Amino acid sequence: MTVNSLSLCYHNKLILAPMVRVGTLPMRLLALDYGADIVYCEELIDLKMLQCKRVVNEALSTVDFVAPDDRVVFRTCEREQSKVVFQMGTSDAERALAVARLVENDVAGIDVNMGCPKEYSTKGGMGAALLSDPDKIEKILSTLVKGTRRPVTCKIRILPSLEDTLSLVKRIERTGIAAIAVHGRKREERPQHPVSCEAIKAIAETLSIPVIANGGSHDHIQGYLDIEDFRRATAASSVMVARAAMWNPSIFLKEGPRPLEEVMQKYIRYAVQYDNHYTNTKYCLCQMLREQLESPQGRLLHAAQSSQEICEAFGLGAFYEETTRELDARRAKLLARSPEEAEGPAEDTSGIIKMAIKFDRRAYSPQITPKMCLLEWCRREKLAQPVYETVQRPLDRLFCSVVTVAEQKYQSTLWDKSKKLAEQAAAIVCLRSQGLPEGRLGEESPSLHKRKREALDQDPGDPRTQEPAMPGELCKKPFVALASGQESPLEGW
Repeated sequence: MTVNSLSLCYHNKLILAPMVRVGTLPMRLLALDYGADIVYCEELIDLKMLQCKRVVNEALSTVDFVAPDDRVVFRTCEREQSKVVFQMGTSDAERALAVARLVENDVAGIDVNMGCPKEYSTKGGMGAALLSDPDKIEKILSTLVKGTRRPVTCKIRILPSLEDTLSLVKRIERTGIAAIAVHGRKREERPQHPVSCEAIKAIAETLSIPVIANGGSHDHIQGYLDIEDFRRATAASSVMVARAAMWNPSIFLKEGPRPLEEVMQKYIRYAVQYDNHYTNTKYCLCQMLREQLESPQGRLLHAAQSSQEICEAFGLGAFYEETTRELDARRAKLLARSPEEAEGPAEDTSGIIKMAIKFDRRAYSPQITPKMCLLEWCRREKLAQPVYETVQRPLDRLFCSVVTVAEQKYQSTLWDKSKKLAEQAAAIVCLRSQGLPEGRLGEESPSLHKRKREALDQDPGDPRTQEPAMPGELCKKPFVALASGQESPLEGW
């Protein structure tokens, strides 16, 4: 997904503000539906983003940035590609540029948070902590402007004195940024404190770049017409709306806000369609319900522990079932696109010997498994114990394992529903490629049977008869859960 336009106009725009836990994809799409011109994602920390892998999610038609623990940190789609601004939390110019280059093909703009007063942001020198370090601000913004193909902006708060504020914003303007958003409160002030329209106006009259006014939800913005009143009061080019939009995103509609029940149902539909985590969906709905949380519907929402239960609380149970069936069918179709490899062994360019094999428990003795046979053979040949590396792919939660024996890797190209089954299949590939017995019913493995008979003849109280560790367990490498689309250390992914 590539944004064609290299510029994003910040004049005379209605903008959804960046809000932690609120500005995820369903809320951004909902705001666009109701008339927002530009939508900001929630602040995402540079260090977290740099751990992510960009994944094209064909099942959802999204682009996902997925963390090593398989969690989607940022999800976007074609619908918002020319309107979404990626806001990062950063305190380092090089990290900021690395993040910008990671996401720039999937967003319309890059923003640096320089106004968040919360500890999770400031303790790392990010957010409002940057306001006391103009040199660092200048370095971060200049590096981004020179190094990324997207327009760069920042969002600040006002300083204790107007003189210092104007000095700072003039320095910021000289970095070449496209616009600046100004929250008209000081770092230590909170929503109950009045917003300073005068300070925002002084900034707007001083700068030549667009100034985006923010902070009016508590005192000024109750409806659509109030947005324009706030813009005029601040002489700003555009207005960024936070909490008023969180409470009801249809505030951007010229015709007036839609009934909250309708807005919440529409939000839920987006959340299900784009596989939003239910805890995030629940949080956003609670912000919309506000004083109605004690209503019967509010209590149902509070008790919900899944997306399905949320849907049922809002009369969307049938929608949930239909949508999840469609998503499951889409995922199954995507998985079926890759034909399974032939049954015979083959060595690919990575040096992994592969076969299309599944471990069928019914074909093997409960006492003798392929892993046991492989371990016994390694002991007889005085080889190191087999080492298993197992991964799980998120699309269908299936597992695949590679076993290494004598520096040679073996893998089944078929994915299994459990880690144990995948490891048994890998062991079978190794055994078959070596022409060794694998413990199938009717197959003899004299050394293993001899060991079993010796064990039965021993005194049950003898410490040597205590149940041993499962063969190969001590030599397993840690299990890895793959992010969607992540390059696997296994081939045949």
